[in-house]
Amino acid sequence: MSSNIQDERFNDLEKIDAITDSGASTLPKSAEEKNLVRKIDLYLMPSIWFLYLLAYMDRSNIGNAKIAGMEDDLSLSDTQYSLAINLFQVSYIVFSVPSNMVLARVRPSIYISTIMFLWGIVVAAKAAIRTPAQLWGLRFALGALEAGFSPAVFHIFSMWYRKSEQTKRFMVFWLAGILGSAFGGVLAGAITSGLDGAHGIPGWRWLFIVEGVITCVCALLAPLVLLDYPATCSKFAPEERTLAVRRQELDGQNINIEKEQRIKLTKALWYALTTPAHWIVFVAFMTVDGSFSIAYFYPTLVEGLGYQSTTANYMTAPLYVCAIPAAIALSIFGDRNPSRRGYYLAGAMLLGAIFSAVTAAVTNLTARYVLLCFLNMGLYCTVPLALAFSTTMMGAVEPEVRSIALAWMSALGNLAQVYNSYIWPDRDAPRYVTGFATYAALLTLGAGLYTGGAMYFKKRPLRARV
Repeated sequence: MSSNIQDERFNDLEKIDAITDSGASTLPKSAEEKNLVRKIDLYLMPSIWFLYLLAYMDRSNIGNAKIAGMEDDLSLSDTQYSLAINLFQVSYIVFSVPSNMVLARVRPSIYISTIMFLWGIVVAAKAAIRTPAQLWGLRFALGALEAGFSPAVFHIFSMWYRKSEQTKRFMVFWLAGILGSAFGGVLAGAITSGLDGAHGIPGWRWLFIVEGVITCVCALLAPLVLLDYPATCSKFAPEERTLAVRRQELDGQNINIEKEQRIKLTKALWYALTTPAHWIVFVAFMTVDGSFSIAYFYPTLVEGLGYQSTTANYMTAPLYVCAIPAAIALSIFGDRNPSRRGYYLAGAMLLGAIFSAVTAAVTNLTARYVLLCFLNMGLYCTVPLALAFSTTMMGAVEPEVRSIALAWMSALGNLAQVYNSYIWPDRDAPRYVTGFATYAALLTLGAGLYTGGAMYFKKRPLRARV
């Protein structure tokens, strides 16, 4: 009986022969596949969402700590603060690829939990810093440990979800970053004001202690809910694992992790970095991810509009909340029309470029705050589309190659953020013309790259090389 049921499932899936040029099935899923996707979502989405929320808060809370007293207590100059931000980016870049090379050979649930516990310790340790040099060292360590998280999530999503399912899932994942910034500002305001002076400890130090401890506790619980690979995940029954593998294969996604068919990691690294078409994805994503160092400076930008430091932390929240409807809407369109993701990206980035340019020209403080909200909408709604565009364009290549390529893409995205940290100096307040003009140019470039990339991959899709 079970064999007949399984055959019927596969017969349903075989209908996916009617694949469109976007790689998305035009037919509805079978009942069994829908149940499987719901189960995958139940395990992956809440856990990944919450862990990324913590990761985003842990990397960006330096901006909240800065205006809550850390800058004065450590006598930080603009250059020293920018260096602290950049050292995170440098170590993130250096360790992204090695981290995903390790991931290609170990269980994701254990690997993610381990690096998360370690970076939680690093965050809490920042409460003890006394000099800029100590801050630099801990920021470097934090970047090295967080480097493995996002690329691991990209890789896991590409292993479990079909092409027409990924944008909405990446939207939920990225929503944690949006809410992490919004909630992070609220939490930072509550901690830095509510605990300031408790036991003789300044509020900004309490911020690092509280958030670091929360991360460590969650890391210990994470293996209970995180998934490994479809063919080997112990949380699923054998027939569910078979169905999970089969539907990915029929959707053109390469998820083979059999030991005898694996390629060497050195060869995978070579293929990932020397395939010319991969660089379309890499450089295009740099323009998206390179726009997000502004998150570190939103508290400062809002403070420059006339708010006090504690109020400025709270006032960063609406900047992110207003981006949620745009991210949801564009993600739905992205999954309905996967072949048009590149064009949707281009449109959103062009709107972001316009709002960035206008913000630099406007002097009214209220109008500037509203424009910042619209700019954030343009920035944040592009990320789920960009991630889904990247993972699906590389879906047919070997898993090891895809894992390393996605890590390198993430690393280059962070490389693009390095220079951004120098384009928001205090001397440019309150207009910050250099920063906003740079963003307008960057977003315009990205729009062109995604338009060209969408047309190129439609004619020449990527394939496995072995």
